Amino acid sequence: MKPKAFLALLLAILLPVTGYLLVDYYSKTATQMPGRYFYDSVRIAEKNGKTMYDTVWHHVSSMEFANQFGRRVSLADLKGKIIVLDFFFTRCPSICPRLAKAMKRLQNSFTNNDSIVQFVSISVDPVHDSVPELRKWAERFDVDPDSWWVLTGNRDSIYHFAINEMKANIADVSVDTSFVHTEDFFLLDKERIIRGWYNGLDSVAQKKLVRDIPLLMLEKDRKKTFMEFFKGLWKDA
Repeated sequence: MKPKAFLALLLAILLPVTGYLLVDYYSKTATQMPGRYFYDSVRIAEKNGKTMYDTVWHHVSSMEFANQFGRRVSLADLKGKIIVLDFFFTRCPSICPRLAKAMKRLQNSFTNNDSIVQFVSISVDPVHDSVPELRKWAERFDVDPDSWWVLTGNRDSIYHFAINEMKANIADVSVDTSFVHTEDFFLLDKERIIRGWYNGLDSVAQKKLVRDIPLLMLEKDRKKTFMEFFKGLWKDA
């Protein structure tokens, strides 16, 4: 290949790649995405004499629950969905009704995106909160069963999930691990990584949650996006 032809080919590749990387970088800095919380480990590898670190973020494990109609469901059923999750109990006289109203407002805000966002409320008093009690609660707050699950299950499993998977006592240091009662809504991305928690009784925190949900909707796999860019590049060439 002649030097001029080689230089032209090199420029044809480098210019769009450089442009892509610049746009990608500045678009990230222009919009602050919700952070990732809680890591399980850090992978360490040697590459070209350098030590490389890769954070392994905590992915919330799935578990089975019974919803307000007695149907068995799990978080694994929500593959590809963003999840907003909270904990409650139907006999709660204080914060739980207010949290349910806040969740209802969120449900109404994303009516047109029910295939992308799922709202989940899990009872921390499953001994009392049977399926009929959940159904009464759901009817009281006009819950849309397609986009908002009200769940119960085995008490030990629920508390393991709340403490070890959702890290509820770390997000809210006032939580009593023997009875999880928190004002927080938890935001999980499509990979079930915790991306934030928001006080359900605080209007400012709720506005931030409303802003962060669409950001996660638009979030893409960076590697996939980069490959799509190159496919388009060669297709146009």
